[in-house]
Amino acid sequence: MHPGAEKAAAPYGSWESPISAAAVSAAGKTVEGIAVTGDGQLLWVETRPEEGGRAVLVKEVAGANGGNLDVTPPEFAVRSLAQEYGGGAFAVQGDVVVFSNYSDQRLYKQTVGDNSPVPMTPDYGGSVVRYADGVFDPHFTRYITVMEDHRQSSSNPITTVAAVSTSVGDVNEPTVLVSGNDFYAFPRIDPTEKRMAWIEWSNPNMSWDKAQLWVGYFSGKGEVQKCICIAGEDPLFVESPTEPKWSSKGELFFITDRQSGFWNIHKWDEQSNVVVQVYSIDAEFSKPMWIFGVSSYDFLRNDDSSQKIACCYRQNGKSYVGLLDHDSGSFTKLDLPFTSVTNIVSGDGSFYVEGASGNLPVSLAKVTLDEKRTMATNFSIVWSSSEDIMQYTSYFSLPEFMEFPTAIPDQHAYAYFYAPHNHIFQGSSDEKPPLLVRTHGGPTDEARGVLDLSVQYWTSRGWALVDVNYGGSAGYGREYRERLLGQWGVVDVNDCCSCATFLVETGRVDGQRLCVTGESAGGFTTLACLAFRQIFKAGASLYGIADLASLRAGMHKFEAYYIDNLVGNKQAYFERSPINFVERFTCPVILFQGLEDPVVSPDQATTIYKAIKDKGLPVALVEYEGEQHGFRKAENIKFTLEQEMLFFARLVGHFKVADDITPIKIDNFD
Repeated sequence: MHPGAEKAAAPYGSWESPISAAAVSAAGKTVEGIAVTGDGQLLWVETRPEEGGRAVLVKEVAGANGGNLDVTPPEFAVRSLAQEYGGGAFAVQGDVVVFSNYSDQRLYKQTVGDNSPVPMTPDYGGSVVRYADGVFDPHFTRYITVMEDHRQSSSNPITTVAAVSTSVGDVNEPTVLVSGNDFYAFPRIDPTEKRMAWIEWSNPNMSWDKAQLWVGYFSGKGEVQKCICIAGEDPLFVESPTEPKWSSKGELFFITDRQSGFWNIHKWDEQSNVVVQVYSIDAEFSKPMWIFGVSSYDFLRNDDSSQKIACCYRQNGKSYVGLLDHDSGSFTKLDLPFTSVTNIVSGDGSFYVEGASGNLPVSLAKVTLDEKRTMATNFSIVWSSSEDIMQYTSYFSLPEFMEFPTAIPDQHAYAYFYAPHNHIFQGSSDEKPPLLVRTHGGPTDEARGVLDLSVQYWTSRGWALVDVNYGGSAGYGREYRERLLGQWGVVDVNDCCSCATFLVETGRVDGQRLCVTGESAGGFTTLACLAFRQIFKAGASLYGIADLASLRAGMHKFEAYYIDNLVGNKQAYFERSPINFVERFTCPVILFQGLEDPVVSPDQATTIYKAIKDKGLPVALVEYEGEQHGFRKAENIKFTLEQEMLFFARLVGHFKVADDITPIKIDNFD
């Protein structure tokens, strides 16, 4: 269709779109960690839905023909289960990789290009000892890692910082170096001196609530002897230091949110033992540590003249990448096409960025700098989570960052609004589009307004969609995050309802066709909206939490007190759990649940389903064999999206969908 041609009028929701659910599930590759090899090439872990979500280490192959090299042999997968969510599953030194293998959770050592990894840690039978966030120790031939030992207790594993020998042929018991606290992360070794920094925290805090940064000095034998606390001990303020890194000169940098409530880059002045802020701005240079191994900044390599850090900060829903000269404290913004950046690692005369934007899917890009290291001379995409996505560009709806009033006077929350868009169709002038409100999980996480085919699937068919960053979301500083303390199931619910109401009042969407969807913690917000408010006409819960008390009872150690902090007392646990008020559901609901989910037990979905069915409301439950908390299999991702869309279309849409999808049976409706 040539530009300027008249669009055909068709009911919202009924538009034909080439962005099929199959295309969405195929675009579901993700990155789970990046690093740079000794020869300056990028190494990353990618998950592949077409291989059942298998995580594979891949190396960039520079040269005319390009192409990438799979480092991980077919019988291995690179994924740690430490703290359940993993991350930090590999590290590289030169061309040697150490990685956590998914099936047995043992550490293996492998040379890039050689397909025979050798185990470094004992076989304990199953995944009872897990490792994450490891680094090579340049002073002793060993690998230093966070170790999570479930042998004594699966619900209360012992977390330590341990050393594992890297000598070939050695399979030794790891040596514990630091222990005694509940949680550890970011063990990082000074390249110039025998010492190590790390982050630790203890229940009932999450690391983003309150943590400490320590430095420990190695003895001649490599044991940690003297330890000093660098940040997090001062009784005058609460802080959450994170991401310690040593420069090539042995200076310790880290990110913390002391006093301002925003995560900024700081440095330890060792001589006077004080912490100095390198650069101050009301923006976030890091994010909540749900997974290990995050890298929000890195030192530019081979850069002796001036000390520069490639870093990024997030402010008002957007990421800004730049070079921070930590001697002068000046920050130079680089103009890159990404609006969201999640990881940065340094190469030679360049750095690599994991990022995305409203019209770029999650990608890995190489940013080349000029000789003075002041500006970017080249930006090239090394890897994309979806190579085929650009064929749909003319169907893309771009996110509009919006601020909306909450239930509290003079207070605002944030969201990304996607208007319906399709270059062939438009809605008729006498109707407004249906709206799907999406509630992110976490709940201490953030929707980022980046290209996601699972959003475009809806908008290209004529739906409006809004991704809500309710109070408690990350990306807006500590005060905003703490709006949810003791208020989960209240603030998030109010904000999602306020956002939908605001879009109705401003004439953007149809108030009679409001739907809500969410996964995990977002599923809890969704179910709570449906049970305790009358705004939405239908909802979809993907492995959503219906019963806060049972969630807490079965919670793994990492989040054992997280729910208490968000919910409060026993009464609140009861009053905010949709499972206890199933009689209040007044509209159709569709539920999707993995039968091997370790976080939300499948019986929560069954209970909700039966209760709504008994009430006579339209309801459907889809259960998946072999799926856990978050669907990884392409065919299930596809089926979920199709059935969710069809469910809403049949029950609140008042339109016929263009796709040929066989509907599942809806109880009390078919």
